[in-house]
Amino acid sequence: MDKDKLGIFAKIPTIETPRLVLRKMKPSDSEDMFEYASRPEVSEYLLWLPHATPRYTKNYLHFLQSQYMTKNFYDWAVTVKSTGKMIGTCGFTSFDLSNNSAEVGYVLSSSYWGLGIAPEALKSVIDFGFCELELHRICARIMDGNSRSESVARKCGMTLEATMRDLLYVKGAYRTIKIYSVLESDRNLL
Repeated sequence: MDKDKLGIFAKIPTIETPRLVLRKMKPSDSEDMFEYASRPEVSEYLLWLPHATPRYTKNYLHFLQSQYMTKNFYDWAVTVKSTGKMIGTCGFTSFDLSNNSAEVGYVLSSSYWGLGIAPEALKSVIDFGFCELELHRICARIMDGNSRSESVARKCGMTLEATMRDLLYVKGAYRTIKIYSVLESDRNLL
């Protein structure tokens, strides 16, 4: 993948699905983000702790504005199309340019779990990766025990390819990580 393609994230494009709009995160999203990011169940299987204060969330969103501008951040706000409410994030966590691959990540408010929203958002990001960025491979790293996230990955055509025992030390314990992936050629099977 050509590094110039990542320039698209300086002015991150909007993606629409039947129920969602994926768009750039803004400081004005801080109340919506804090509402879900402060919940322990939301970050239980993630690398970060629940947001402790609304101020922390607001500062984080301000920081992201500079990351978008320097093309160092590749994540969308997941918003409900009918209301504009931000209910999570979905996007790319990293790129391996020399191997034409990327890793995706996603988080969703627990108020919206079980409604098919996470797969809807992730499918749109995967399609963007294959169609706009011309990626060959997209993967997701999922902490063992996060069965909801594994289900989302499978619904998006991803296949379990590896289990890395005690790969990461997170929140005071070693965590096993499962690697799911989908290839551009797999899209014909979806």
